[in-house]
Amino acid sequence: MIDYVPIGLQLVAAVVLAGALLGLSTWLGNPRNSRTDLSPYECGVDPIEPAGKRYTVRFYMVAMLFILFDIEAAFLYPWATIFRDLGPRGLFEMAVFIGVLLVGFLYCWRRGALDWD
Repeated sequence: MIDYVPIGLQLVAAVVLAGALLGLSTWLGNPRNSRTDLSPYECGVDPIEPAGKRYTVRFYMVAMLFILFDIEAAFLYPWATIFRDLGPRGLFEMAVFIGVLLVGFLYCWRRGALDWD
């Protein structure tokens, strides 16, 4: 249990320091409120559209495509570096993975996510 004493002391010091800094900022701070503080955007520009705007399905399709290709890149690079060590089984597993990604890509393509006009 003696090994955890330095960790406990550091945790206590962090909590005390955070509390002291928050207390000092509250005590010494000078809040300045203006009429733009209560607006949805503090830049002073009135919002054009309501905050609960509905997005088309194309927005979500583009997001899904980004995730698909991001995951593909994250897995293809490490796989390519150890390709020779994996053998035929590694090739088959990556073919299945690429197949699943291809199904997602074809789904997005059929739904019109790639049509930008």
